[in-house]
Amino acid sequence: MNGEPDGHRKIDTTKKLDATTLFDLVKLSFGVVAGAGALVAYRRQRVDEAGAHREATRLHTERFSQAVDKLGSDSPAVRLGGVHALAGLADDAPDDSLRQTCIDVLCAYLRLPFSPDPGDLPDPLSDGTSPSEERRDAHRNEKDRYRALREVRHTILRLIGDHYRIPEGTHRSWQGCNLDLTGVTIDGEMDFTGATFSGGTVSFDRSTFSGGYVHFDRSTFSGGTMDFTGSTFSDDTVGFVGATFSGGTLSFSRATGPAPFGLLAALGTPTSARVILPPPLGCPPSRNAEESGNGPQRRMLAQWPRTEGSSSAVTHARNS
Repeated sequence: MNGEPDGHRKIDTTKKLDATTLFDLVKLSFGVVAGAGALVAYRRQRVDEAGAHREATRLHTERFSQAVDKLGSDSPAVRLGGVHALAGLADDAPDDSLRQTCIDVLCAYLRLPFSPDPGDLPDPLSDGTSPSEERRDAHRNEKDRYRALREVRHTILRLIGDHYRIPEGTHRSWQGCNLDLTGVTIDGEMDFTGATFSGGTVSFDRSTFSGGYVHFDRSTFSGGTMDFTGSTFSDDTVGFVGATFSGGTLSFSRATGPAPFGLLAALGTPTSARVILPPPLGCPPSRNAEESGNGPQRRMLAQWPRTEGSSSAVTHARNS
């Protein structure tokens, strides 16, 4: 028809897009462009974040090296500056692993051997003579250096407690970080009052508590491990008054000396299976007894071993 072959229809090239279709196409185009732009922006943000983290890590590493160098200085004052520098680096570390490294170095410093207190210079000396002025000056300098280096150690102990009392998840908190204080002599103050121990490992394995005080009063133990295995306690040097035990593991296996003040009262009777206490004196230690927490063996574990002259401290711990 109309001169056209059968089965063929002429395309109407004059037909125009209606307004709705055109608007949909425009919206689709803008959507594609916006999506591509968002993808580019996201990738650029990720690249920028990765670059910023690398730069922060690089700066952290430089400052870390400088702080560690200060800890090795012969000057106690310089060492003290290194301690505060490392604590600040731990607070501002770009990630948890770098924070833990700073804490590990501070703990390692505490584990290093140190010179004992030189005491007082005897007068007269063993040979019956009086010390010379030169001898007195040398002893005075030795005493001053001992006190200065002890201040460095005590500052680390104090800073650890201060940061552990800060709630986890907030700036400057070290809760959940590991503390390796194996074999350390705790002769200064560590204040963990009200801290929460919900993860990580805090090791006082074979440590000696003498001349200082460690506060765990009103602390909460809900996870992680607190290890006092083989530690030595002196009268009233560690306190657990009002502490709460709901999870994790607390081990006093093979510990000696009077029970930490308030511990047995805080544990209650029978004690939790998560808490490992040493057997009483005269009773050979039993791995099964320490770990099972069942039957009469567990009741025996509640009887903290006494050392000569420490019975009053144990009584106070039970009644606090």
